[in-house]
Amino acid sequence: MKNSFGQSVAVTIFGESHGAAIGAVIDGLAPGIEVDESFIAFQLEKRKGPSKVSTARREKDACRILSGVFEGKTTGTPICVMIENDEQKSKDYSKTKDLARPGHADFTAFCKYHGFQDYRGGGHFSGRITAPLVAAGAIAIKALESKGIRIGTHVLSCGGINDRKFENFDDDFTLLSSLSIPVLDEKARKAVEEKIVEIRADGNSIGGVLQTVVTGMPAGVGEPWFDTVEGVLSHALFSIPAVKGVEFGAGFDFAYMTGEKANDPFRMGEKGVVTETNNNGGINGGITNGMPILFNLAIKPTPSIYKEQKTVDFIKNENSLIKIEGRHDPAIIHRAAVVADSVTAITLCDILAVRFGTDFLKG
Repeated sequence: MKNSFGQSVAVTIFGESHGAAIGAVIDGLAPGIEVDESFIAFQLEKRKGPSKVSTARREKDACRILSGVFEGKTTGTPICVMIENDEQKSKDYSKTKDLARPGHADFTAFCKYHGFQDYRGGGHFSGRITAPLVAAGAIAIKALESKGIRIGTHVLSCGGINDRKFENFDDDFTLLSSLSIPVLDEKARKAVEEKIVEIRADGNSIGGVLQTVVTGMPAGVGEPWFDTVEGVLSHALFSIPAVKGVEFGAGFDFAYMTGEKANDPFRMGEKGVVTETNNNGGINGGITNGMPILFNLAIKPTPSIYKEQKTVDFIKNENSLIKIEGRHDPAIIHRAAVVADSVTAITLCDILAVRFGTDFLKG
């Protein structure tokens, strides 16, 4: 399995949903970067989401840093973060272990690992494994902030309810840091929460679209052809289990534009070259142009629903029906926002280190 990502700053994840622990190893971060354990805990708490619209599985998510940090600063050696699992109910999965849950990786994992995979709660394919990514991402986020680079993600749409787009980035970032459901408009936030509660009552689930913005990235970062900023970010973002689509800037709307409308006119601003519009999401030719990086993520509905579904028994090789038990999210989108921030931060640390060297991130 390719459980490692990154060239200069790399992250490796390990563990299973119902195993003893999950974790990540970050290698390549420069020495001297401040590590704020209270911020790691804050980010992990955001990933849980409010219980009213999230899974009933409430892990403590107490993160332990086993190596690579001394007296609150990175040492330059591999950082290992570990989170123990203490809220498993594995019996929920024993009755259906040979049935392929629709939308899950049960069947594909069986085909690849010949039945030796840990099937409980999705095993290594579970969204639970995003917790150590968030812990690692918290370190990366603070490293980027020391260089004036900030990241924010909000729920752009969910269940036919649309949030407003980013306006004042600094104010919106501050607002998002205080929200358990990351929707910028208060009225839309309440409507999204009510929609998820309604979906949960029906035993169903719902998806939506996340929007992420990165400010403060310097121009000239990216490695065409095959390690473009869009390419590397997409590679990493598609590792988030619920992500099924990524678009940068205007994205698929480009297909309906003329060149005159799609192009971003260049002008001289107070601090240098800027563009009047940002249809290209801060990237030209796979290289950052200094404008905010903007992209949307399509988040699929949580595949675990409480309705009877058609499936197969892949041991008996026969058709079957399945009705899933256990504790599951009616929506993952609000919890995925902090994961998107974290994966983006880890990836940008790597991209910047490739361009400027690992010491660039040193505080």
